[in-house]
Amino acid sequence: MTHVVYFAWVREKIGKSEEDIDIPAEVNTARELIHYLKSLGEEYEAAFEYPNVIRVAVNQEHIEHHESIIGAREIGIFPPMTGG
Repeated sequence: MTHVVYFAWVREKIGKSEEDIDIPAEVNTARELIHYLKSLGEEYEAAFEYPNVIRVAVNQEHIEHHESIIGAREIGIFPPMTGG
């Protein structure tokens, strides 16, 4: 099981701030994870409607979509951050 934490409007659209997910063995990258999460229901589909803007952090380190999530204890999913 991997602990997945959702932030900002991703959290609002999914309706939960975190959950433990048994990520399938064939899901190895952040891109594949986003695609997998999008398949979990309408609320996930809405949250990941624009997958290219989603940011991902593995064990509190930002990664690019092509990078591995294998061995992650925690994955953070969030929209782009704005300055201010």
